[in-house]
Amino acid sequence: MKDKAQPPEYIRLPQEALRASLTPLQYRVTQEAGTEPPFDNAYWQEDRPGIYVDIVTGEPLFSSRDKYPSSCGWPAFFDSLDEKRLVQVEDRSFGMLRTEVRSSLGDTHLGHVFENDPESPNGTRYCINSASLRFIPREQMAQEGYGHLLSELE
Repeated sequence: MKDKAQPPEYIRLPQEALRASLTPLQYRVTQEAGTEPPFDNAYWQEDRPGIYVDIVTGEPLFSSRDKYPSSCGWPAFFDSLDEKRLVQVEDRSFGMLRTEVRSSLGDTHLGHVFENDPESPNGTRYCINSASLRFIPREQMAQEGYGHLLSELE
């Protein structure tokens, strides 16, 4: 039996397994750098305490403590749990210059990060697709192997 106090092992499945395990929207967003519709996604208005993990690897990325209400239509965070788990890449798609955010282990497309957001407590807005995340409520964190992160919610 796995010790629930130990962090889970984070792995990236092979491409074929990802295609089979993710919904078509999740696959398009995470593997093809797609974008889900604003204001019509799972976590935009989620306000329960918990963490958000990479749907591809299970790696913890964001905490509800760092989530804030934003008018962008997607989940917005002003900080991450560990900046080493995120990679920022210049994105020139659609004739714009933006900074794409990807997970470091899974190479999962998460969304974009913006600076000088007036709604953000510190000016930074990680604008993240719900389709690239899995939300784990506080009351389920220990049983899913994320108990070591409970202090991140305080």
